[in-house]
Amino acid sequence: MITLYTWTTPNGRKISTMLEELGIPYQIRTINLGQNEQFSPEFLKVSPNNKIPAIVDDEPLGGGEPLAIFESGAILTYLAEKYGQFLPQSGAERYKTLEWLNWQMGGLGPMLGQLGFFAVRSSEKSPLAIDRFTEESDRLLNVLDRRLSKATYLAGDAYTIADMAVYPWVYAATTFLKDVLASSLASKPALARWLVLVGSRPAVQRGMQIPQI
Repeated sequence: MITLYTWTTPNGRKISTMLEELGIPYQIRTINLGQNEQFSPEFLKVSPNNKIPAIVDDEPLGGGEPLAIFESGAILTYLAEKYGQFLPQSGAERYKTLEWLNWQMGGLGPMLGQLGFFAVRSSEKSPLAIDRFTEESDRLLNVLDRRLSKATYLAGDAYTIADMAVYPWVYAATTFLKDVLASSLASKPALARWLVLVGSRPAVQRGMQIPQI
């Protein structure tokens, strides 16, 4: 059995989406970030960086003792390799998948996260920071739109863990950040097509509702 430690964030919903796509049994342990549960000693044993998501797999790939994994990109890669789905075993599409997975973790997620803090959550507004992160978020969304104007999914013709990683963040851009990024999103038709395509998947719809608080 896999245990998913998560909360209602884009990073958490990457993993619940993957688990729903795989159709395997798993259990949820909510980590309430608003109550600082991520800093508990118990969670630190699972996730040394005090961040969600994390998993513990009681029957890990290769056997042995239960395996704890943190960092969403590592979890997605592990699950894809364990179950042989959503990450090609070799060839160009494998490396395109890993390329876009790492692009999300190193670029899109951090930039949208900073934009959300400065433009939405912070009670003290910093115009310089908001402008900086708005411009960079728009640049990254343009990168996505250009890619998706040439390919059905991020890695090519097949839906992969790269799409699972990026979708919750783009969804957040259209909801939580919609007032900040509305004009940017309106000018990206390929991104809009992909958002509908991925969002129509039943497993994505279920995964985006987990955990239900």
